[in-house]
Amino acid sequence: MNTIIDAIGIEIVEVKKEKVTATMPVHGPTRQPYGLLHGGASVVLAETVASVGSMNLVDAKTEAAVGLEINANHIRSMRDGKVVAVGKPLHIGRTTHIWEINITDEATGKLVCVSRCTVAVIKK
Repeated sequence: MNTIIDAIGIEIVEVKKEKVTATMPVHGPTRQPYGLLHGGASVVLAETVASVGSMNLVDAKTEAAVGLEINANHIRSMRDGKVVAVGKPLHIGRTTHIWEINITDEATGKLVCVSRCTVAVIKK
C-alpha cells in the first residue's frame, strides 16, 4: 500500500479486542527540523492504532472506522530509536469508539506521548 503508515515506517505488532500494539522508528521522516520526534508523527501513530483497533471490532463488510477527534500530550522528546504505541479501548459503542494510546520509548519504557482518540463507526 502507499499510505502514510508505510511512508513513516509504522508496523502493527499485535491486534486484539482489548489491545493494539504498533511501533514506529524515530528517523528522518518522523523528525521535526530540530531533529526531535515530530508531535504530528506521534499523532499519526496514535490514530493508526485506534483506527486499526476499531476496524477489528466492526463488521468490515458494512462498516468503516475513521478518526473523529484526537488529542495528544507530548511528555518527552526523542532523537532516535523506536517508539511503541499501545492502545486500549475506553468505550466501544455502536457509532463511536474511544481509545487511550500510550506511546513509550522502546529502549527505556519511558512515556513519550499520551493520546485519546475518538473513532466514528460509519456505514460503507
